[in-house]
Amino acid sequence: MAHRGFDEQMAALEALRGCELDTAAVALIKKSLASRSNFLVAKAARLAEDGGLADLMPDLVAAYDRFFTNAEKTDPQCWAKNALSRSLAKLECRDKDVFLRGLRHHQMEPTWGGKSDSAGTLRANCAHALVACNGFDNQELLILLLDPLVDADKSVRVEAVRALAQLGEIAVAVLRLRALIPGEDPEVLGQCFAALLAIERDQAVSFVAGFLEAGDDPAGEAAFALAEMCNPGALAALFDRQKGITDEWFGGVLLSAIALTRLPEAIDFLLGMIEREERQAPAAVEALSRVASGEELKARLERTVEATGSERLEKALRATGSQR
Repeated sequence: MAHRGFDEQMAALEALRGCELDTAAVALIKKSLASRSNFLVAKAARLAEDGGLADLMPDLVAAYDRFFTNAEKTDPQCWAKNALSRSLAKLECRDKDVFLRGLRHHQMEPTWGGKSDSAGTLRANCAHALVACNGFDNQELLILLLDPLVDADKSVRVEAVRALAQLGEIAVAVLRLRALIPGEDPEVLGQCFAALLAIERDQAVSFVAGFLEAGDDPAGEAAFALAEMCNPGALAALFDRQKGITDEWFGGVLLSAIALTRLPEAIDFLLGMIEREERQAPAAVEALSRVASGEELKARLERTVEATGSERLEKALRATGSQR
């Protein structure tokens, strides 16, 4: 009977997705936020978020607080707390204590052969949300975000970097240090590179370009972070690293990054490689085809490949599926 009630409540909430929420719908969401079921509360929290129901903030906070009590049993895998923390942030909750509680929460749950922490996503949500809260200056936030910056969970470290990026120049030294510590995950490094380039612009190009030398996954993240600048200085760094490269994989990464800048010099460089039928010309064809959203560039690419008369390059172009 209880299970049937749960199914009916879940179906009623599911039926509200994508609909305009009337008074009865809002009442159902409010009632569901008081449920003991973490699944129902998570669903209601998402609906409140999507519907912009800021008036339900007290109900969201009350539900959030409730699931920290005996958390492993009341909210396994943090389903409710994850949804609630995200909804509270999106609905512009500015109470720092709400997110500090989530940032400091660890929830060890049984797994095969031991236990693991299921609260990583919660800490990640809260790290990002804290930047918008009242009661902190940038120096306090910088210190507060040091712990999540070395969290065992990669997703927490990624969000800590994104949060630090919002602090501007005060975060530069910390972000550079995080990037220099050996063994960091490439995804976290990619966020560090992007943050530094966003804050420092040209001043960070040489620092990020230094990571290109290794030709590994972090180097790939550095290449794409530089590409996102769409900046002549960043493009020059990619050109310099591409000279004389022999590694086929990383050579392809660099060509893709060069293409992603979408700068005229980059397009001319890649078309020149194709014209000369260089060893990595097929990779240049693939890189250009990925950014050739306009008819003009598609036509230039097709003409250049056709002019070579190379079956190898024709095959590479066909493989991209970008021929008109």
